[in-house]
Amino acid sequence: MANVSDPAIQDAYNNIQSDSNPQTYVILGYSNPTTLSVTAQGEGDLNEATSNFADDQCQFAYIRVTTGDEESKRAKFVLLSWIGENAKVMQKAKMSVHKASVKSVFRNISVEFQASERDELNPEKLIAHVRKAGGANYNGQSA
Repeated sequence: MANVSDPAIQDAYNNIQSDSNPQTYVILGYSNPTTLSVTAQGEGDLNEATSNFADDQCQFAYIRVTTGDEESKRAKFVLLSWIGENAKVMQKAKMSVHKASVKSVFRNISVEFQASERDELNPEKLIAHVRKAGGANYNGQSA
């Protein structure tokens, strides 16, 4: 299990969950082999959030995505596991076990993704998966 006890992680989760807070994402990275901490956070979109991923790191992102039409906006929450191509082998191996620790803090998750290549971070494809997972589609959004 990973250490996710840094209060900044819980604070970021609470901010992203809050409809009155503009924060939309947080990135967690390893401060040592078993401890995760906040390495980036912001109010931007998927592109901004995923631009914080490093090719030599394993990281987690928790991102708020708004879907729906003008009459029915819905917040969906994405947990994205990033396994950089040049990350250390042992760090890659521990990601699946450490994800359970991350999910103990980031409890409200609509969709989970794992990516290891930049082309897997295509925002349009990720949003399409989020919409599909969201159920009703009243405005003809293509999935």
